[in-house]
Order: sequence, then structure tokens, then C-alpha cells
Amino acid sequence: MPNVVDLRRRAQAWQNQFDAVAPKEGDLAPDFELLDVNGENLGRISDFRGRKPIALIFGSYT
Repeated sequence: MPNVVDLRRRAQAWQNQFDAVAPKEGDLAPDFELLDVNGENLGRISDFRGRKPIALIFGSYT
């Protein structure tokens, strides 16, 4: 079983690897598609560019 120090070291290595390519404050959001709440229509984030800001919230509410 890995110890806390090893887990922390592995987490820091992962963060260092992906922080360089992560979007920064002020960057445009990468374009992607999602289905609406009914699972019927695709929407793209780029469809909302130039409009009022939106917030995307992901999570489990169970």
C-alpha cells in the first residue's frame, strides 16, 4: 500500500505534467459539444461566444 508521501509525490508529478497545457484565466474555453438535459440536441460552447458569460457546473448530486 502506498504511503502518503508517495501519493503526494505522484499527485504533484501529475499536476506538473498537465498544468502547462491547462487553460489559464482569461483564455477562451476549448470548444466542445454536450447534449441538452433531454439528451436530444447538441450544443457547442462556441455557440455562446460573444454572449453573456455562462457557468458550467459538473458534479454528482446523489
